Amino acid sequence: MSKEWFGTWFDSPYYHILYKHRDEEEASAFLSKLAEQLNFQKGQKFLDLACGKGRHSIFLNSLGLDVIGADLSASNVQIASAFANDRLHFVQKDMRALDFKEDFDVVLNLFTSFGYFDTDEEHLRVFEGIHRALKAGGSLVLDYLNPELVLRKLVSGEEKEIDGIVFHIRREAIDGYIVKTIDFEDQGQPYRFQEKVRAITREEFQDWFAQAGFVLDSLYGNYKLEPYDACCSERMIFIAHKPLS
Repeated sequence: MSKEWFGTWFDSPYYHILYKHRDEEEASAFLSKLAEQLNFQKGQKFLDLACGKGRHSIFLNSLGLDVIGADLSASNVQIASAFANDRLHFVQKDMRALDFKEDFDVVLNLFTSFGYFDTDEEHLRVFEGIHRALKAGGSLVLDYLNPELVLRKLVSGEEKEIDGIVFHIRREAIDGYIVKTIDFEDQGQPYRFQEKVRAITREEFQDWFAQAGFVLDSLYGNYKLEPYDACCSERMIFIAHKPLS
């Protein structure tokens, strides 16, 4: 796993430094809106897939939900586990190798925590694992960037200084992926990390959902759950369900 970019970058302390200013208020508002839209009920079981340090799992748990947060990064799971309780647990999992079976009412994959893999087969395998993990009638919520907008507005380069570290960031579109190269120095030591996220289209997602056995219910374009517009929406937020039979 260490040879895959996400296996090293997400486990690095520098990842959390670079993204420390993410909008927690926006994330909480989105999850609250989602809870209202899907009528989340206390006692329902949720899987927060690619949970990071658990910020969304913790918020969902505060709504009275039973939550398992799963993440590839051992350090993320260790940090998140400090907040565990009898209705909130964290486990280390590769999303391509889920071993749950009809355990969850809802599976969430939020804030572009997908699209990292090299093959269609790996991406499809994730949806097949989620399908097995859901109870019949259960829902999948997947939140992804809108590739059409991102590619059109791609900022090729920028610098960010955070905690005394200057991050030099370069973005490129390469072979169907949005590639972000991050260079910086810390205490005289140079570092380079790379993020590589596939520019997955709406049609590709719909095809994978169908192949995995899902029925697509809704597609929203932002965290206010407003209608999706291919040219202008910031996000693609898919809601799909596993049929009862």
